[in-house]
Amino acid sequence: MTESTKPMTSGEAGENDSGSEQATQNILDTGSSIVRSNGASVFVESIVGQIEGHTLAGPNTKTTKYEHMLPLLAKLEASEDIDGVLFLLNTVGGDVEAGLAIAELIAGMTKPTVSIVLGGSHSIGVPLAVCARRSFIVPTATMTLHPVRVSGMVINAPQSVDYLKQMQERVVRFVCAHSGLQKEAFYRMLE
Repeated sequence: MTESTKPMTSGEAGENDSGSEQATQNILDTGSSIVRSNGASVFVESIVGQIEGHTLAGPNTKTTKYEHMLPLLAKLEASEDIDGVLFLLNTVGGDVEAGLAIAELIAGMTKPTVSIVLGGSHSIGVPLAVCARRSFIVPTATMTLHPVRVSGMVINAPQSVDYLKQMQERVVRFVCAHSGLQKEAFYRMLE
């Protein structure tokens, strides 16, 4: 597509039928849409690229921003016009706390939720992949588990090590609670 897209206002995001010109613009601007079929409305949300949290990603990095996702999820949960939510995942991971916050909100939704891993759902993408009520992965997709790690300068202090251990335990507890995987099996996969 050679023409540029105009940004949407927050009030326009996700509020149109999938056949309209505005709905097409919404997909281009936000990566989300509403699919209406047989009297039901399903909100389709893409979780792609890096999960951006407390630190901004580079300007050429595709991101899913948690400060956008959290209010969107609250709005979807409260909306009487949305019957369910489909999450399309292809993420390399990213900010652990931001990813867990998004995953916790999705897991707590009362509306039906479905996640489909397309391409990959790595690192913090694993909790995002299993947080929906129903989770699927296409045969060509991959998921990578690894211990929690940080980039940049780390102060070598017991508190830093404890923080990383606690963060790893939060991820393990969440994935096991939502996937049926046993904690010991999860830790074996990390070896």
